[in-house]
Amino acid sequence: MRYPEVGDVLRNISFHLQHGEIAFLTGHSGAGKSTLLKLITIMERCSRGHIFLDGQDLTYAKERHIPYLRRKVGFIFQDYKLLQDRTVFDNVALPLVIAGFGHLEVSRRVRAALDKVGLAGKEKKYPVALSGGEQQRVGIARAVVNKPPLIIADEPTGNLDPELSAEIMGLFEKFQQVGVTVLIASHDISLISQLNHRVLKLDHGQLVSSK
Repeated sequence: MRYPEVGDVLRNISFHLQHGEIAFLTGHSGAGKSTLLKLITIMERCSRGHIFLDGQDLTYAKERHIPYLRRKVGFIFQDYKLLQDRTVFDNVALPLVIAGFGHLEVSRRVRAALDKVGLAGKEKKYPVALSGGEQQRVGIARAVVNKPPLIIADEPTGNLDPELSAEIMGLFEKFQQVGVTVLIASHDISLISQLNHRVLKLDHGQLVSSK
């Protein structure tokens, strides 16, 4: 990936995530983690090379196809990105509403997603009434409600204490067990070291380790 003003941000990167695999993406600040996540979600376009998602080449995807391709990725943010004026139910339902699902199917999927993250019964609450850990769970429910094959989490435990961080990782491992692939960008080396998952390490735009 090359930007005209700064040159190469990512170069010589090649890796493949298996179906149902959890992997961590790590590296120093400015190593290229955010850029790589943007390429996978087609927020940025490759200047060279190819990116495949679920068998489809994203590199030359037409603009009109991008919203459909993005439905294959659930994105989880460090700062939750919840709509504060909407209920938990409405926040989780948003991807389904955008995709055009009917009311009954939206209701069924939202309640199932909230149940999976341990928030059953909190559909009518607003984000301000939830703890940080609960807000992150809402973000996870929103990411999985559309049943995407890939979840990308950008520093999902950055605002949480170690106990809550471990709970969030437990949720990711539950999704892994049903075949969802999870890529987690994280600086939390202590958390990563406790878990037996592959680590992709970036250093100045290059993949220096993938094991």
